[in-house]
Amino acid sequence: MSDAAAFSTLSLKPGLLGNLADLGYTEMTVVQAHALPKVLAGDDVLARAKTGSGKTAVFGLGLLNKLDVASFQTQALVLCPTRELADQVAKEIRRLARAIANIKILSLCGGVPLGPQIASLQHSPHIVVGTPGRVLKHLGKKTLNLKAVKTFVLDEADRMLDMGFMDELDAILAYVPRNRQTLLFSATYPKAIAEISAKVQRSPQRVDVTDDEQPAQIAQYWCSVTRENRCDELLRALRAWGGELNLVFCNTKIDCAEVASYLQKQKIVAVALHGDLDQAERDQVLVRFANRSASVLIATDVAARGLDVKDIDAVFNFEPPKQADVYVHRIGRTGRAGKAGVAVSLVEPREEWRLQGIAELLPDANLQHCGIPDAKRSADALLPAMTTIQISGGRKNKLRPGDLLGALTADGGVAGEAVGSIDLFDVCSYLAVRNADVAKALRQLSSRPIKGRKFRARVRK
Repeated sequence: MSDAAAFSTLSLKPGLLGNLADLGYTEMTVVQAHALPKVLAGDDVLARAKTGSGKTAVFGLGLLNKLDVASFQTQALVLCPTRELADQVAKEIRRLARAIANIKILSLCGGVPLGPQIASLQHSPHIVVGTPGRVLKHLGKKTLNLKAVKTFVLDEADRMLDMGFMDELDAILAYVPRNRQTLLFSATYPKAIAEISAKVQRSPQRVDVTDDEQPAQIAQYWCSVTRENRCDELLRALRAWGGELNLVFCNTKIDCAEVASYLQKQKIVAVALHGDLDQAERDQVLVRFANRSASVLIATDVAARGLDVKDIDAVFNFEPPKQADVYVHRIGRTGRAGKAGVAVSLVEPREEWRLQGIAELLPDANLQHCGIPDAKRSADALLPAMTTIQISGGRKNKLRPGDLLGALTADGGVAGEAVGSIDLFDVCSYLAVRNADVAKALRQLSSRPIKGRKFRARVRK
């Protein structure tokens, strides 16, 4: 590791550096090495970097380094295009801030009641991460005060503009101090990005690392289908190219629901993520996919924005997107961190014109036309190895992951290696257990008190 790429070379507070070391963050990614010194120097930064490049740590460390924890005012505002991305960003900033005592980070997104958010805002959080619509609603109700904001971040600004948030951004700007640091991150540079940068930033330092980043190793194929056989061909493609974790993109939420229903009838453990789900349903879907108790996630582009699941084996386009840059975002979910991935697009003859835009945007992609080969693995190869169990208690019950793990493994219970990830929410928790140990896990959780009381445990399907 070169010293120039080490976090220890940065002028970060000791607590932040120590926590980075504890998290195993030693060497910076390309965008971090180029952008973090500029952010820490107080400059406005306009950065272009691919999804999954480590940009959240760039602005997260920047705003945390200048934070005055003793001042109970909102000092940083991070805007994201979707609640999934906002939740993921807030989670990552909390990880980066573990060594800072008494810090309050609040997520403000739609899809959940205003009341609890208003209650949380009565004592101003240090950092607010949210979507433009919900942030603006709180500003209009005067439940959110941004007069002390030092850092203003627009994350995935290109998608924010694609989703029509320009009016909301203009309105929010009226509440943010002029004397601030503004950080703008985008995966692409359409003309509108330059226009919004000119409006919100002062002499920004430009960082574009897309040419320097290691190209992803993604084998890209497109297969001819008809409207009538599209679902059948998707199933064949999954069995031919799929792995433990597979992401299927649909252009509409109706297709999402229909594809999920079709795959479930074929005994594939598939879950759908789209705009008609409430927050609790969305949480459960994302948990089941991330903890490997569902092998296929079917999602729309908007719903999948901010999805941060490691080691996705393959991405399938149920149909190609109309915009070529959306294709780039989709396939960027696989082939990360030096690992190989597969991207497969199902294309009707009337949709083949969309491939031309992709070829122009990615001239070196080598997008190959091929038939779907026979399945390389047995029919049960897509069956997940884990099952999700839901517990009727969460953070508000003072539960911690160690409490649940202890209950599972006590007195000859489930072996520790049979337990996967444990996810805690306010009023419920989810844990992944190896399929063979589900019955024993349910008996353990149902019969043993946790923190002095018993909680209901049930399998989520």
